[in-house]
Amino acid sequence: MTQRRQYGGLQVALGLDDLVARALHGSDGLDVAGFWAAFEAMHTALAPRNRALLKTRDAMQAQLDEWHRNHKGDGFDLAAYQAFLEEIGYVLPEPEPFAVSTDHIDPEIAKIAGPQLVVPVMNARFAINAANARWGSLYDALYGTDVLPEADGCARGSSYNQARGKSYRFCQRVSGRDRPPYGRQKP
Repeated sequence: MTQRRQYGGLQVALGLDDLVARALHGSDGLDVAGFWAAFEAMHTALAPRNRALLKTRDAMQAQLDEWHRNHKGDGFDLAAYQAFLEEIGYVLPEPEPFAVSTDHIDPEIAKIAGPQLVVPVMNARFAINAANARWGSLYDALYGTDVLPEADGCARGSSYNQARGKSYRFCQRVSGRDRPPYGRQKP
């Protein structure tokens, strides 16, 4: 059985809680308890709407199942099926033409296609590989270049250099890249 930690009304799997704690480590103004409190508030606000949507989905599925049982063995009539799907609200009428703007969105999201991987959150290596598959590893890109100073034991080499790794973390903090996009941040 999965061990859990209690945060307010949430029971969070230890592996997920540890992952969040590592992600927030070193972030200004963010803590694990605050993250889970915000998550619980969001869950509380959205859960009723989600339940209503699932109820609608179940009702539509029941109507679809019944239609297929009633038309078993009939030849397929695309127009009749399309009319049925529109009647139950499964297919909506064609909307008027519209445009979607992607202002202020990173090109990696708005314009550059990339793999979308779904991985188990309990396996950190899978999650890291999925992120790296989409954007590439900022760590690998910076760690292996001459951007980081090589003084004070931070020389590049054929194996991992802990001092160089800490130097990378300093650069990351200065640039603000390790601040998550959610929650309150200190100025």
